[in-house]
Amino acid sequence: MVGDNVEMGVFPIAKAISMAEEQGLDLVEISPNADPPVCKVIDYKKFLYEQKKREKVMKSKATKVIVKEIRFGPNTDDHDYDFKKKHAEKFLKDGAKLKAYVFFKGRSIVYKDKGEILLLKLAQELEEFGKVEQMPRLEGKRMTMFIAPKSKK
Repeated sequence: MVGDNVEMGVFPIAKAISMAEEQGLDLVEISPNADPPVCKVIDYKKFLYEQKKREKVMKSKATKVIVKEIRFGPNTDDHDYDFKKKHAEKFLKDGAKLKAYVFFKGRSIVYKDKGEILLLKLAQELEEFGKVEQMPRLEGKRMTMFIAPKSKK
């Protein structure tokens, strides 16, 4: 039975360590959770280099979320609103998340309802390009809303 394991490459730990020393390499534990633990006889520096390289490739393949911001005032004019809405459409078409917010300066905080109406109007007009991720919420002097782009099919 023990002879079968040796043929498959399963060795007692002492023998594996002596094999690594004979070859002038290191015994590296690859998968500690496996039963029995998986080890390889390789150069440890090379192992670390390959591991970093794999992590870098995985990181580059990960999707990066881009958040674009659009700022309004509580009394934003129609022309300015339309201009900013066009930019918002472009951002959502490009696949970026949109953070639209109304900034209240000084005493303009009394127009909270105007700011909320403005953001809800924007959300309604951008409905075909994205969906609201977070409804308008007042945080200090800002009323913020997030819109995520619709998935491309």
